[in-house]
Parts: sequence; structure tokens; C-alpha cells
Amino acid sequence: MSAVPLTLVNGQPASQLAALDRGVSYGDGVFRTLRVEAGVPRWWDAQIARLTHDAQHLRLVCPSPEIWKSDFDTLQVAESGVLRLTLTRGEGPRGYPFPAFPQPTRIVAFWPGAQTDSLQSITVRLCDLRLARQPVLAGIKHLNRLENVLARAEWHEADIREGILCDAREQVISGVMSNLFIWHDGVLKTPLLDQCGVAGEARAQLLERAQRAGYEVRVCQISLQDLFDAQELMLTNSLALLWRVARLQTREWLTPVISAHLWECLHA
Repeated sequence: MSAVPLTLVNGQPASQLAALDRGVSYGDGVFRTLRVEAGVPRWWDAQIARLTHDAQHLRLVCPSPEIWKSDFDTLQVAESGVLRLTLTRGEGPRGYPFPAFPQPTRIVAFWPGAQTDSLQSITVRLCDLRLARQPVLAGIKHLNRLENVLARAEWHEADIREGILCDAREQVISGVMSNLFIWHDGVLKTPLLDQCGVAGEARAQLLERAQRAGYEVRVCQISLQDLFDAQELMLTNSLALLWRVARLQTREWLTPVISAHLWECLHA
């Protein structure tokens, strides 16, 4: 998505941050990415709640939902696209200690562009990079995403849409920019994220909606062998909603099993 975004910094039109902002210096902050459809952000309340939760986990004071909504309204978005909400701890002196009187920086950015409106089948690869285990940050969508950046740099093939990430103990965690689900013997499974990884809102939505639809759902450890043994492999994020994996290495899934119904659950 190459269009120039509309951006606000602390409610004012701007495209730059202070050089000493701790989001730049240390990745000291959190963010969320939202799918916008005809000017309406999908799962707005849930995304704001998740952003607030992550901020509180890092002892960041998060602006109220009303302030975020006012910022979004200021952009006067009427089309589809991608919205990113970012919160940093703001400017601070050199060094790791929190500023004595932090003034958080909030950033709202919108990129216009049509969103995928159908279930896509994609090819993925296994990444060489292994995620570090850090339970204090597990599940949090913090600004330090260098592991994901390096993992995404592992491939340049146009036909590969996503990479699968494992942790240092060879447990499957997620995609580079998505959460992972497998379907096996009538059970929908997704990796446990108590040591690393990001708990995306699309993941939470699918867990809830699949259970409501009567499916058995498990959050558990998943091995590489579990991936190759699965009857279907799927990935979720807030923009694509859900992808079905058609190929991983030499393993192919030619026929959808449950993904079309789960797509409808998420798209509703």
C-alpha cells in the first residue's frame, strides 16, 4: 500500500516525531492496525480495548477511547484502507529509566486502499529466525518488532505471502504478520502465546466466533509436525481477516476443509 498516509500526532496534522521520542529510541510503546471499510474501522471497540490493555501492561497511560475516536474523526475518512494507532511514552532524557513526568505521544495514520473481500489461498514458508521467549512481553503488540523485520527479510519471492515463526524451543508461534490456526480431527487449534508472539484481535475474534458456532477450540502448544499433519492450516490478521494456506514447503492443501466457513464467521 504505497499511498501517502493521512497522519496526526497528538491530534494535530504532522508526519514527524521528536528525535528523542522513546518510541524511536527504544521501541517504548504499543500499536494496533485496523481494517477500515468505507470509513468504518472494523472491531473498533475491541481494538481500542486491546491497545489500552497492552499500554497498561507497559505502564503507559493510554488516552481514552473518546480521544482516539476524535482523532480518527478529524481525518474525515470515508473510504476503505488501513488505520494504525500508535502510542509511545513520549520524549525523555537519555537512558532507560522512565521519564519523571511522561507525556505520551499518540499517532493516528490512515492509508487509503481497497481491502481484500474474499478468502485467499496463499503459499507460506518456514522462517529461519527463532523468536526469543520473554513472558513479560508475550502477547503484547509493542513497537519493538525487529524480529519480524528480520524474518520478513528472509524471502523475496513474489508468490510467498507469509512466513511461519517458531520459538527457540521449536514450538510454532505465529506468522510474521499473522496468527496461526490449524484444523485437525474436528478441533480448531492455535498456539499458546504465554512466552512470545502477539495476540492479534482477529485471533481473539476467531476464537470467540468459532466457539459460538459450536466448534471445539484449543489454545495449546503446536509443533512443526502438527502443521504438516493438519487437515487445514490458516492465518489471521486484522487486514486480511483470514488466509488459508495452500502450500508450506512441500506440503499442499488442495481442498478447503473449514476455512470458508471461518472466513464467513470473521467477515460477518
